[in-house]
Amino acid sequence: MSTLNQPLVSVIIPFYNEKDFLSEAIDSVRQQTYPDWEIILVDDGSTNHSHEIAQGYAAAYPQKIKYVEHGGHVNKGAAASRNLGIRHAKGELLAFLDSDDVWLPFKLQTQVDIFLQNPVVGLAAEASEYWFSWDNPTKKDVEVQVGVLPDKVYAPGALTKALYPLQPNSCPCPSALIMTREAFERSGGFEESFIKEYQMYEDQAFLSKVYLKEHVYISSECNNRYRQRIGSVEQSAKANGLYHVARQYFLEWFEKYLDQNKVNDPEIRALLEKAFLPYRHPQAYYFKHTLPTRLKRLFKKGMHKLTAS
Repeated sequence: MSTLNQPLVSVIIPFYNEKDFLSEAIDSVRQQTYPDWEIILVDDGSTNHSHEIAQGYAAAYPQKIKYVEHGGHVNKGAAASRNLGIRHAKGELLAFLDSDDVWLPFKLQTQVDIFLQNPVVGLAAEASEYWFSWDNPTKKDVEVQVGVLPDKVYAPGALTKALYPLQPNSCPCPSALIMTREAFERSGGFEESFIKEYQMYEDQAFLSKVYLKEHVYISSECNNRYRQRIGSVEQSAKANGLYHVARQYFLEWFEKYLDQNKVNDPEIRALLEKAFLPYRHPQAYYFKHTLPTRLKRLFKKGMHKLTAS
């Protein structure tokens, strides 16, 4: 750490054609109560005016904000853009902010304190506010806690067994994360093969590697707003019927990763095999999971009609 109580935090913001939201994301970092930060703006081949917005901030605040792009101004996806940003970062702590999300003012101070109080921790994550009201004040925002007991440290491997994508419990969002540079380097970085229809799992691939190697602090704090909107990566994948395409790709990648790293934890392997069921054994999955669920729904619907008559 550069100083005992005030490490530099590098905030990585990759963006692609986010002219409508990018300024709001950048300003939410500039408004942090924690002062020792830098922003690395990574242009992932934008074709609209969003690169001009980013370059304008970099020109106005050259000591705090830097603009970078891929060679030839090409589009390489979020994973490659995050990796590029970190190669230009100077901080001992690395934080991630999606270009359409925002942070509340105490986000960095709250998370830096976690590392100062828990030196064993490699990654810290908090809850996220699923932000529906940004374009319609009548919609209700929802705070989603990470799906384990909060305000504690989890040993390597524990969250692999407890959270999505191998369990149904909620995982942290990218904008809720902060980590040490050493932990990032041990992870090997973001997996750049998760592009196009697979991109919705790029954060899950990265977290899956980190969970296996690092102590992770899960906080109950909620200082980030995760914008819910049509056109986001996750929404588009589900709308276009690509969710299971991306999920199967992730599971196959994770199986290879476990093999290559000789991770033979029987509980993790069992959870992975269960996750593979609908793809590798669809008939068995239908009779074991899909059919019983449908029968339960029909039974409940029939009972409701009987009690209502």
